[in-house]
Amino acid sequence: MRKQAFVFPVLVLAFTLLMSLPWLVPHMGWTALIGLIPLLVMERLATQNKSRHFWWWHYLSFVLWNAVTTWWVGGATVGGAVFAILANALQMSVVFGSFRLVKRRFSGILPYIYLAAAWIAWERFYLTSAEISWPWLVLGNAFADTTGLVQWYSVLGTLGGSLWVWLSNLSIFGLMVALSDGRMASWNGKARAAAFAGVFAALFAPMIWSACIGFDKEGPSLKVVIGQPNYDPYQKFESLTQAQQDVKYLTLLEKADWSSDEPALVLAPETFTARMYTDDVPYNETFLRFQAFLKRHPQASMIFGASTYERVVSYSRPHACAYDMGTRPDGRNLWILAHNSALSTDASGNHSIYHKSKLVVGTELTPYPAVFIPLENLLGGNLMAKDVGQKEIACLPAAGVPVGTAVCYESVYGEFCTGYVRKGAQMLAVITNDAWWGDTPGYRQHLNYSRLRAIETRRWVARCANTGISAIIDPKGRILDRTSWWEPAVLEGKVQLLQGETFFVRYGDIVGRISVFLFLLLLAAAIFRPRK
Repeated sequence: MRKQAFVFPVLVLAFTLLMSLPWLVPHMGWTALIGLIPLLVMERLATQNKSRHFWWWHYLSFVLWNAVTTWWVGGATVGGAVFAILANALQMSVVFGSFRLVKRRFSGILPYIYLAAAWIAWERFYLTSAEISWPWLVLGNAFADTTGLVQWYSVLGTLGGSLWVWLSNLSIFGLMVALSDGRMASWNGKARAAAFAGVFAALFAPMIWSACIGFDKEGPSLKVVIGQPNYDPYQKFESLTQAQQDVKYLTLLEKADWSSDEPALVLAPETFTARMYTDDVPYNETFLRFQAFLKRHPQASMIFGASTYERVVSYSRPHACAYDMGTRPDGRNLWILAHNSALSTDASGNHSIYHKSKLVVGTELTPYPAVFIPLENLLGGNLMAKDVGQKEIACLPAAGVPVGTAVCYESVYGEFCTGYVRKGAQMLAVITNDAWWGDTPGYRQHLNYSRLRAIETRRWVARCANTGISAIIDPKGRILDRTSWWEPAVLEGKVQLLQGETFFVRYGDIVGRISVFLFLLLLAAAIFRPRK
């Protein structure tokens, strides 16, 4: 027990360090390939010593990992950060705890296969179905700043990276167990060679595969002009009016080179303008100022973010999150639906709207509204935001091409973003406002996730952030040009317009689907199998 009191804290700290480095230090994604080993060693020691209350040790490990990598959420909301850290760690511990229960039914390698499958199945649930979703620490995201190792994400996606993390950690751990138990001494030379070859393959085969994958497809180029206005979101409507913000931003855009008549796409960040009604867009003052700019530069089209409101007249509530604005003389009610939107427009005044679909819990989304809205009404407060997302993904027409426009948080969801390409997107745009977190690792992590989307879809990405970092990313996930943080800037460059679908775009998340099947199969087998 005295030895355990020393070893467990060391293993917890080793796990936290190795698993946090990929999110905090550039080019350190490889540490995730060995980062789970301290946790697995600690669990093995706890099982051998029949340690009581071990659950608190692995929960502490996950809490520290979440806290060290995502503490910056507290820059926007301290309560939200505490909840996200504790709740996400709790879910990780439930998955890991279920693995310990399965070990009571199975021996050998099966419980570890269950652990990997259950973990990836949970990540897939986060990425596809969960309304309370925080997939920031999906294991495959560990390589977001080490993209040279994961060019095969165009085939297997981010959860393929999660599988790689588990395969490498479990294979090394299995070799360590065989050595510590003395079983390897009884193996013949071929068995030992096979064991070491398996570990080598688990570690390095994906790296070799990545190095062998080439991508040199080219297409017609399109000029992009990215305006980074650098407005402090906490002071946005106190220090400047919307009109003043519009003028400053358009003055910034005029610094770009407009001497050529080649088509250009202009990007403005998420929620650039507020209080825009969807049925009143052509008369909105910001829209009219943008039109005046586009008439001076008719070769340009624009995509910008807006907080929009949709008026719906109906006898019944059109959506659980609709705001009731009162009854009209004809007996019908006026309802307001709030959206976080992206709009495209050109010099002719044509415009299209896309409403953000993947919403941030608490600040934009009320999850499971049938439960939480009555609870909120009972408590008599406006506890959660009630934005309404768009059910079907869509591209925005701009500069004569369909542009898949991910609004902020949407760029974290890999399989979701493949929907833009299936809808015909020839490039991706990401508009965001990362200033809520201040100068923390958060905005750098968010930037790097766009690099993974570029690889998965093999599309050029133009990223526009209110305060940075705005960037142009090629289909290999390389940042070709970028702005600085917290500086007004105009970024000009070229992207190529590409067609075709990657394996991941065409067939989706195969790794996730297989993991869900394995998880359910092994869980059912464990439930109906007698305890050892």
